[in-house]
Amino acid sequence: MSVEIGIYGVIVLALLLVLRLPVALALILVSFTGIWTMIGLRPALGILENTPYSFVASWTMSAVPMFLLMGFVAFHTGMTAGLFDAAKVVLARLPGGLAISSIFACSAFAAMSGSSVATAAAMGRIAIPEMVKAGYRPSIASGAIAAGGTIGALIPPSILMIIYGIIAETSVTQVFIGGFSIGITTAISYSLVILIISWLRPDMIPPRVSVEKGEAGRILFQLLPVSVLVFVVFGGLFSGLFTATEAGAVGALGTIIIAAFTGRLTRDAVSRSLLETVTTTGSLLIIGIGATMFTRFLGLSGLQNFITQFVSGADIGYVQLMLVIVAVYLVLGTFMEPFGAMLITLPVLLSVLQAQHISLVWFGVLVVKLLEIGMITPPVGLNVFVIRNVAAEHVTTVQVFKGVIPFLLADLVVVAIAIAFPGFVLFLPSLLK
Repeated sequence: MSVEIGIYGVIVLALLLVLRLPVALALILVSFTGIWTMIGLRPALGILENTPYSFVASWTMSAVPMFLLMGFVAFHTGMTAGLFDAAKVVLARLPGGLAISSIFACSAFAAMSGSSVATAAAMGRIAIPEMVKAGYRPSIASGAIAAGGTIGALIPPSILMIIYGIIAETSVTQVFIGGFSIGITTAISYSLVILIISWLRPDMIPPRVSVEKGEAGRILFQLLPVSVLVFVVFGGLFSGLFTATEAGAVGALGTIIIAAFTGRLTRDAVSRSLLETVTTTGSLLIIGIGATMFTRFLGLSGLQNFITQFVSGADIGYVQLMLVIVAVYLVLGTFMEPFGAMLITLPVLLSVLQAQHISLVWFGVLVVKLLEIGMITPPVGLNVFVIRNVAAEHVTTVQVFKGVIPFLLADLVVVAIAIAFPGFVLFLPSLLK
């Protein structure tokens, strides 16, 4: 009977999400009602009372507001404004150099923000007008930035990876390091797409652009403080000197000091950074609390064990299981935001993965990559609409969706590589063991 209640709970949750009820509220409502039905009102109230504290009190969770504060301060004080110009210095002379520069600028911005939406918005404002002015087809210019924004969740510090590490009870640092491999591979694959388009369709991408040497030196010098900060934070994190939480705190403090030293730490920048940090953290925490309750509900119903035993009994192989998981996340990505999609699926999938002896570090990187593909797939590709809003005078929504198609194909190749060669993702994390 409990398993049936678990199944009904999953069905009701899906219906509530289709009806556009907020993910956090849907998770909490289904979990509370299900637990009440199975074991009574008092235990359900006890879980509802204790879960928020047990989730929020996690030491690792404190890394989330720290990295968010680091990114928001860097953005609102203009510390990341020169990233696109710096990438142009190195890459502008390549065919499609401006678009390739935008991809690597997105990767660099990701090391400060940890958010694909923030990355797409920041780079979109800067790079799209310049590419369109240089003669790029608007669809390619906007598609490159929308896709490049997804790197924001793959290059540490990734907020998605922090939440995954907490839910999966695995090392956030190791997931971070594994994300580097896929993040850099994604950036390279996007760059290859741009090179191929520039070769096959020169009408869509103009000839090379030049950069003055004196200007190049000035731009690179301006980014020196940010480069040192990123090196210190992630050098300490990956060398074992800092935990993920300590790295976030060092990064936030370092960003504030640099902004103050350069005279950019205005009252407006501070207030906006603090407000956005608090509101974003709050929204993530409430979703995480709902997901934790949903995990307990599924555990009490026995549905997790039932699914695990079913998969084991059905003798589903590694490839078949991965194809199912990829399909699930690609479908969810078409209508759900990444945090919601991840947190409603992990309670079911983690037990199956552990039974199949699949590395949770590797899966964390894979699931973040799959979720980020959803950020540029129709009809609800969030990055697409972000780009449409920040560059409305240059592109339409349809043009952005057309522009991301070749990058989506590159994403599928990267996913195939990760699935076929798990060691490619796990090599760097294995060096820390």
